[in-house]
Amino acid sequence: MNKDILKKAELWTKAPFDDETIEKVKSMIENDPKTLEDSFYKNLEFGTGGMRGIMGVGTNRINKYTLGKNTQGLANYINRVVKKDKKSVAVNYDIRHNSKAFAKLVADVLSANGIHVYLFSEFRPTPELSFAVRHLGTNAGIVLTASHNPPEYNGYKVYWSDGAQIVPPQDKEIVDEINSVDFDKINFKGNENLIHYVGKELDEAFLTAAVKHGTFDAPDRKNIKILFTSLHGTSITLMPKAMQKAGFTDFHIVEEQANPDPEFSTVKSPNPEEPEAFTIALKKADEINADLILATDPDSDRIAVAVREPNGKMRLLNGNQTMEMMDAFLIKKWKEQGRLKGNEFIGSTIVSTDMIKKIGEASNVEVKVGLTGFKWIAKMIREAEGKQEFIGGGEESFGFMVGDFVRDKDAITSGLLAAEIASESKSNGSSFFEELLKLYQQLGFYKEALISLVKKGIEGKQIIDKMMVDFRENPPASYDNSPVIRVEDYKTSIAKNLKKGTEKKIKVEKSNVLIFYTEDGSKIAVRPSGTEPKIKFYISVNKDLKNISDYQSVEKELDNKIERIKKDLNL
Repeated sequence: MNKDILKKAELWTKAPFDDETIEKVKSMIENDPKTLEDSFYKNLEFGTGGMRGIMGVGTNRINKYTLGKNTQGLANYINRVVKKDKKSVAVNYDIRHNSKAFAKLVADVLSANGIHVYLFSEFRPTPELSFAVRHLGTNAGIVLTASHNPPEYNGYKVYWSDGAQIVPPQDKEIVDEINSVDFDKINFKGNENLIHYVGKELDEAFLTAAVKHGTFDAPDRKNIKILFTSLHGTSITLMPKAMQKAGFTDFHIVEEQANPDPEFSTVKSPNPEEPEAFTIALKKADEINADLILATDPDSDRIAVAVREPNGKMRLLNGNQTMEMMDAFLIKKWKEQGRLKGNEFIGSTIVSTDMIKKIGEASNVEVKVGLTGFKWIAKMIREAEGKQEFIGGGEESFGFMVGDFVRDKDAITSGLLAAEIASESKSNGSSFFEELLKLYQQLGFYKEALISLVKKGIEGKQIIDKMMVDFRENPPASYDNSPVIRVEDYKTSIAKNLKKGTEKKIKVEKSNVLIFYTEDGSKIAVRPSGTEPKIKFYISVNKDLKNISDYQSVEKELDNKIERIKKDLNL
């Protein structure tokens, strides 16, 4: 047993820790050194989507003390930097084990420090928290969620007064404040007079804004049959109401997955990126002849879409395809409404499809590209405020944001937008999928694939770190026999043009990401996940589509190319 880890754990066997925590840590020291090591070898850190971890005792776990320490640090920061007398924070939570209790604990710590808390009376989608911060005018927001992680996880995301997750340099300032808090300095004694519960009125304000931004002028919203699954998560509270409010009346729910369930008992993973999560919905869609399936992750910030192909078969779209359609549709609608003045932009990420750049170029709309995570798109909006208008934007992992009234990915408004696209397309004698094929014919057929390798614990982190070192020290010369001509290293902020032998500085924040571009237009990115013990590989290939009738044969070529690149990766 590592002496430093043991020393760290022994601090948890006495005051200020409660008896239950002390007994659990003592038991691990005596009987379970492996779990002890994983529970204490590091402190939970803020990653791409805030702080996520397994629930349990220890510094590398989500528990009352790690959450209390974070919240005490945030309270100290707010009380130091916010000058107005009434300071306030909105607090929301999802359907996971302990989320409600954790949210109340967070509210207690904040109110104990003289900060007013607007605590959601029931679990709600994460985007409503971002909306609440702006709508209620709070200084910050916190949501207790671990998104689509397994049931044993929970998490903690912090938003600032613009409704966006914290980014540098502010995140470091807050983390420094958190790190300076000793566990015996956490004030858990809440002040009920400063805790205000929010519910129905906030829901109504959010739904009104979502319908305003997510719908346009589809002539007949009764013309499509929508099937919806919340995958046991929070969206069941708002998505049906949003659809009804917008006039999508032929709306059906996968009842087997409608109950909020922290065990996510009908799926292996409540992740809409995983085709398996659609098994029940696909079967029901064929039974009722649905035009569109919408699925959300447990905290309802990400949306997955399935639509009918020309042959009548249901097709699961990936996050890039959904984003392509949404960006193109929004730009088209803004153009029709005379809202394009030349100072608009859409947002994307470095590992998302480059087809988004083509969509922007085709309409002279700027495309801003940032690191993975919506906090970076929200940062673009904040920095452009008063100078440029944000149309919409997303990332390959099934997140999208419509307008800037919410400053995080938003499955409710994006779900409305997907339904609007499907309805208008059908009214025009087309379909969602056929409109996507028209985009491919105009701009090129882009096809992407994602490989995620799970590597848990200390050993897993070491393996991931070594893989990234190997890619840097021994970079690939080619993929699928096409030479690598450009390498972007976001850790060093250097882009190398291997053909010209030149280097260029990357004007994006530093991150542990490598992207390789080949001569034939393929793109291969690799990065460790910021929220899970995974290393991810993103593959993007493309080819011209001259005739829409050829889409299946062209797609087959692209799929084969992706498989050859996967072999070259030698994973």
